[in-house]
Amino acid sequence: MDIDYASPGVFTTVSPEQVPLTLDLPDDPVGICAAVQPLFIQPADAPAAGVPEERLVERDIRAASGLIDGLTAVDPAPLHVPRPPDRRVVGTCRHWATLATALLRQRGIPARARCGFGTYFVAGKNVDHWVIEYRDGDRWVRVEVEHLDRPYVPSSRDLRPGAFLTGGEAWQWYRTGEVDGDLFGVHGVEHAWGVGEIRGNLIRDLASLCKVETLPWDEWGRMDDSYKGRTGEDFDRLMDRVADACAADDPAAVYRTEDLAVPEEVMR
Repeated sequence: MDIDYASPGVFTTVSPEQVPLTLDLPDDPVGICAAVQPLFIQPADAPAAGVPEERLVERDIRAASGLIDGLTAVDPAPLHVPRPPDRRVVGTCRHWATLATALLRQRGIPARARCGFGTYFVAGKNVDHWVIEYRDGDRWVRVEVEHLDRPYVPSSRDLRPGAFLTGGEAWQWYRTGEVDGDLFGVHGVEHAWGVGEIRGNLIRDLASLCKVETLPWDEWGRMDDSYKGRTGEDFDRLMDRVADACAADDPAAVYRTEDLAVPEEVMR
């Protein structure tokens, strides 16, 4: 089943009353990503920037419309206006990717958020991360929204193969036996490393390809068991199928498999 990536999904809809805030955004995909970059701040950086502690809950906002509401609650300026750090919404890389995807789709540009791992943050390690892809002719172009044009990210406007690994690409690499699963995880979180992190990001990437961009810590189905090492080879074979479906741009059928689709309580 073909998926229409040029139309909004459950978390990437801009509400009608928010449209005026988007009218002066650039027309080109990378320009839109550049406008999104100065709208968010990482939770670890927020206190030093003067963001009140009570606003740290903004990292749990799922919908792009909620992110826009959060931005305008602090600063009513339209979205093409950069915010100083203390007037940005607190969020993770997923927030950057989700809002950029929403604004690209609003312009009718096919786009999707991808969940996986960046290879450019810590030498020799693969760090939990989200980027976006937009369709340019017959190819998907990957853009590093959060760290666009920063010197340590190679070709951030069109990421080179292997710079960012989707969950499926990471899983397929791990299954070759050429890489240690313990080299994949969340920067700064000592316990969040290992094969379970690859499986988790593979399932989140599958959901995102089906236009449901979950939070990085959302879990459902057998994900908790996977993180705790309680799944076996049968689940790993299912992950093989998921990775193959994502690589083939045919995620819809496997997404509907038991315990893979995002449950209603998360989507609400």
